[in-house]
Amino acid sequence: MTVKRLDNIGIVVEDLGAAIAFFTELGLELEGEMPVAGDWVDRVVGLADVRVDIAMMRTPNGPTRLELTKFHHPAATHGEPNNAPANTVGLRRIMFAVDDIDDVITRLRKHGAELVGEVARYQDLYRLCYLRGPSGIIVALAEELR
Repeated sequence: MTVKRLDNIGIVVEDLGAAIAFFTELGLELEGEMPVAGDWVDRVVGLADVRVDIAMMRTPNGPTRLELTKFHHPAATHGEPNNAPANTVGLRRIMFAVDDIDDVITRLRKHGAELVGEVARYQDLYRLCYLRGPSGIIVALAEELR
């Protein structure tokens, strides 16, 4: 048996509106928002009395989705320091291919994004960078040079 597809990547955020604005500016499309609660979600995530709001964002060219989740109950916790560095164990970043890395950085800075390091060139193939966005999320950008 093999995996059929990557259905979505889930990210817990502190400010759902800010995260939606950030990822919309990046080029993802908001599919919808909804509250989620009930016994079934409690059983799935292993927590009691879960109440969250979710927003499903979709990449413009296909079925890949990003699920943004704002926990109302129980409150979200921080399992690592704020602004954890790129070498912290666990999910560190998600990467997006972009047409113009400089333009994307400029637009995302208006939503509070900050470069983690700098824009670097990898051979004659890519320009790459890491940005820190809402809730400390690290978003990597890759601009293909060929």
